[in-house]
Amino acid sequence: MSAQVTRLRGREATRERILRAARTLFGEHGYEQVTVRMIAAAADANIALVGRYFGSKAGLFGAVLEGEPTISAVFGGDSEGLPRRLAEYAAERMRHPPDSPILRALERSAQHPEVAEIARERLVGAVLQPLEAQLGGRDAHARARMATAVFLGIGALRRRLGPEEPTPADVDRLTAVFEACLAE
Repeated sequence: MSAQVTRLRGREATRERILRAARTLFGEHGYEQVTVRMIAAAADANIALVGRYFGSKAGLFGAVLEGEPTISAVFGGDSEGLPRRLAEYAAERMRHPPDSPILRALERSAQHPEVAEIARERLVGAVLQPLEAQLGGRDAHARARMATAVFLGIGALRRRLGPEEPTPADVDRLTAVFEACLAE
Protein backbone atom coordinates (compact mmCIF):
# COMPACT_ATOMS: atom_id res chain seq x y z
CA MET A 1 0.00 0.00 0.00
CA SER A 2 2.78 2.48 0.78
CA ALA A 3 4.31 1.92 -2.69
CA GLN A 4 0.96 2.91 -4.21
CA VAL A 5 0.79 6.03 -2.03
CA THR A 6 4.36 6.95 -3.01
CA ARG A 7 3.52 6.43 -6.69
CA LEU A 8 0.45 8.67 -6.38
CA ARG A 9 2.49 11.34 -4.69
CA GLY A 10 5.11 10.99 -7.43
CA ARG A 11 2.45 11.32 -10.14
CA GLU A 12 0.88 14.32 -8.44
CA ALA A 13 4.29 15.91 -7.91
CA THR A 14 5.14 15.41 -11.59
CA ARG A 15 1.79 16.82 -12.66
CA GLU A 16 2.39 19.89 -10.47
CA ARG A 17 5.91 20.35 -11.87
CA ILE A 18 4.47 20.27 -15.39
CA LEU A 19 1.80 22.82 -14.44
CA ARG A 20 4.37 25.15 -12.84
CA ALA A 21 6.70 24.89 -15.83
CA ALA A 22 3.82 25.53 -18.24
CA ARG A 23 2.62 28.53 -16.23
CA THR A 24 6.09 30.04 -16.31
CA LEU A 25 6.75 29.36 -19.99
CA PHE A 26 3.30 30.40 -21.24
CA GLY A 27 3.56 33.55 -19.15
CA GLU A 28 7.00 34.43 -20.49
CA HIS A 29 6.61 33.43 -24.15
CA GLY A 30 2.90 33.10 -24.94
CA TYR A 31 1.02 30.04 -26.12
CA GLU A 32 2.32 29.90 -29.68
CA GLN A 33 6.03 30.06 -28.81
CA VAL A 34 5.98 27.30 -26.20
CA THR A 35 6.26 23.64 -27.14
CA VAL A 36 5.34 20.57 -25.15
CA ARG A 37 8.99 19.54 -25.36
CA MET A 38 10.04 22.83 -23.69
CA ILE A 39 7.51 22.32 -20.90
CA ALA A 40 8.56 18.71 -20.29
CA ALA A 41 12.24 19.70 -20.19
CA ALA A 42 11.57 22.56 -17.76
CA ALA A 43 9.53 20.22 -15.54
CA ASP A 44 12.15 17.46 -15.71
CA ALA A 45 9.41 15.12 -16.92
CA ASN A 46 8.91 12.71 -19.78
CA ILE A 47 7.17 14.42 -22.68
CA ALA A 48 4.58 11.62 -22.83
CA LEU A 49 3.39 12.57 -19.34
CA VAL A 50 2.11 15.92 -20.62
CA GLY A 51 -0.25 14.01 -22.91
CA ARG A 52 -1.17 11.51 -20.21
CA TYR A 53 -2.04 14.15 -17.60
CA PHE A 54 -3.43 16.93 -19.80
CA GLY A 55 -4.27 15.42 -23.19
CA SER A 56 -2.55 18.10 -25.25
CA LYS A 57 -0.79 21.44 -25.11
CA ALA A 58 -4.20 23.13 -25.28
CA GLY A 59 -5.46 20.94 -22.42
CA LEU A 60 -2.43 21.92 -20.37
CA PHE A 61 -3.05 25.61 -21.12
CA GLY A 62 -6.65 25.14 -19.93
CA ALA A 63 -5.42 23.51 -16.72
CA VAL A 64 -3.04 26.43 -16.13
CA LEU A 65 -5.94 28.88 -16.64
CA GLU A 66 -7.98 27.13 -13.94
CA GLY A 67 -5.51 28.39 -11.35
CA GLU A 68 -5.62 32.00 -12.52
CA PRO A 69 -7.53 34.85 -10.85
CA THR A 70 -11.00 35.80 -12.01
CA ILE A 71 -13.16 38.85 -11.57
CA SER A 72 -15.44 36.96 -9.18
CA ALA A 73 -14.63 39.39 -6.34
CA VAL A 74 -16.36 42.12 -8.35
CA PHE A 75 -19.58 40.10 -8.31
CA GLY A 76 -19.66 39.92 -4.51
CA GLY A 77 -21.53 42.54 -2.56
CA ASP A 78 -24.82 44.28 -3.03
CA SER A 79 -26.56 44.31 -6.41
CA GLU A 80 -26.99 48.08 -6.36
CA GLY A 81 -23.22 48.61 -6.26
CA LEU A 82 -22.46 46.09 -9.02
CA PRO A 83 -22.46 48.58 -11.94
CA ARG A 84 -19.95 50.81 -10.11
CA ARG A 85 -17.71 47.86 -9.18
CA LEU A 86 -17.79 46.68 -12.80
CA ALA A 87 -16.98 50.21 -13.99
CA GLU A 88 -14.01 50.51 -11.63
CA TYR A 89 -12.68 47.12 -12.69
CA ALA A 90 -13.18 47.97 -16.38
CA ALA A 91 -11.42 51.32 -15.89
CA GLU A 92 -8.48 49.45 -14.40
CA ARG A 93 -8.38 47.33 -17.59
CA MET A 94 -8.09 50.59 -19.57
CA ARG A 95 -4.97 51.41 -17.60
CA HIS A 96 -3.14 48.11 -17.96
CA PRO A 97 -3.58 44.48 -18.93
CA PRO A 98 -4.38 41.81 -16.33
CA ASP A 99 -1.72 41.32 -13.67
CA SER A 100 -1.41 37.63 -14.49
CA PRO A 101 1.08 36.76 -17.24
CA ILE A 102 -1.14 33.79 -18.12
CA LEU A 103 -4.19 36.00 -18.62
CA ARG A 104 -2.07 38.31 -20.77
CA ALA A 105 -1.01 35.25 -22.80
CA LEU A 106 -4.68 34.31 -23.13
CA GLU A 107 -5.50 37.81 -24.39
CA ARG A 108 -2.74 37.59 -27.00
CA SER A 109 -3.64 34.08 -28.11
CA ALA A 110 -7.43 34.04 -27.86
CA GLN A 111 -7.86 33.73 -31.63
CA HIS A 112 -5.38 30.85 -31.97
CA PRO A 113 -7.36 27.80 -33.14
CA GLU A 114 -6.15 25.65 -30.25
CA VAL A 115 -6.90 28.35 -27.66
CA ALA A 116 -10.21 29.71 -29.00
CA GLU A 117 -12.41 27.12 -27.27
CA ILE A 118 -10.44 27.38 -24.04
CA ALA A 119 -10.82 31.17 -24.14
CA ARG A 120 -14.56 30.78 -24.77
CA GLU A 121 -14.94 28.38 -21.82
CA ARG A 122 -12.95 30.72 -19.59
CA LEU A 123 -15.12 33.69 -20.56
CA VAL A 124 -18.33 31.75 -19.98
CA GLY A 125 -17.21 30.12 -16.72
CA ALA A 126 -15.35 33.02 -15.14
CA VAL A 127 -17.42 36.01 -16.27
CA LEU A 128 -20.70 35.32 -18.03
CA GLN A 129 -22.18 32.59 -15.81
CA PRO A 130 -21.21 34.16 -12.46
CA LEU A 131 -22.56 37.53 -13.60
CA GLU A 132 -25.78 35.92 -14.85
CA ALA A 133 -26.18 34.11 -11.51
CA GLN A 134 -25.64 37.37 -9.61
CA LEU A 135 -28.25 39.17 -11.71
CA GLY A 136 -31.00 36.56 -11.74
CA GLY A 137 -34.43 37.56 -12.93
CA ARG A 138 -35.73 38.17 -16.38
CA ASP A 139 -33.23 38.16 -19.26
CA ALA A 140 -30.28 37.65 -16.91
CA HIS A 141 -28.26 35.95 -19.66
CA ALA A 142 -28.83 38.78 -22.15
CA ARG A 143 -27.98 41.43 -19.55
CA ALA A 144 -24.82 39.57 -18.49
CA ARG A 145 -23.85 39.18 -22.16
CA MET A 146 -24.15 42.94 -22.77
CA ALA A 147 -22.05 43.82 -19.73
CA THR A 148 -19.46 41.25 -20.82
CA ALA A 149 -19.37 42.80 -24.29
CA VAL A 150 -18.51 46.16 -22.73
CA PHE A 151 -15.71 44.51 -20.78
CA LEU A 152 -14.30 42.81 -23.86
CA GLY A 153 -14.48 46.03 -25.85
CA ILE A 154 -12.39 47.86 -23.27
CA GLY A 155 -9.72 45.18 -23.43
CA ALA A 156 -9.74 45.22 -27.23
CA LEU A 157 -9.39 49.00 -27.28
CA ARG A 158 -6.44 48.92 -24.86
CA ARG A 159 -4.70 46.25 -26.95
CA ARG A 160 -5.10 48.28 -30.14
CA LEU A 161 -4.52 51.84 -28.90
CA GLY A 162 -2.44 51.25 -25.81
CA PRO A 163 -3.19 51.90 -22.15
CA GLU A 164 -4.92 55.08 -21.06
CA GLU A 165 -5.37 56.59 -17.63
CA PRO A 166 -9.11 56.57 -16.88
CA THR A 167 -10.61 59.70 -15.38
CA PRO A 168 -13.32 59.86 -12.71
CA ALA A 169 -15.68 60.91 -15.51
CA ASP A 170 -14.76 57.70 -17.40
CA VAL A 171 -15.74 55.65 -14.35
CA ASP A 172 -19.01 57.57 -14.10
CA ARG A 173 -19.76 56.95 -17.78
CA LEU A 174 -18.89 53.28 -17.47
CA THR A 175 -21.13 53.03 -14.42
CA ALA A 176 -24.01 54.43 -16.49
CA VAL A 177 -23.25 51.97 -19.30
CA PHE A 178 -23.18 49.02 -16.91
CA GLU A 179 -26.40 50.24 -15.25
CA ALA A 180 -28.05 50.24 -18.67
CA CYS A 181 -26.66 46.79 -19.55
CA LEU A 182 -27.76 45.23 -16.26
CA ALA A 183 -31.22 46.85 -15.96
CA GLU A 184 -34.24 44.52 -16.26
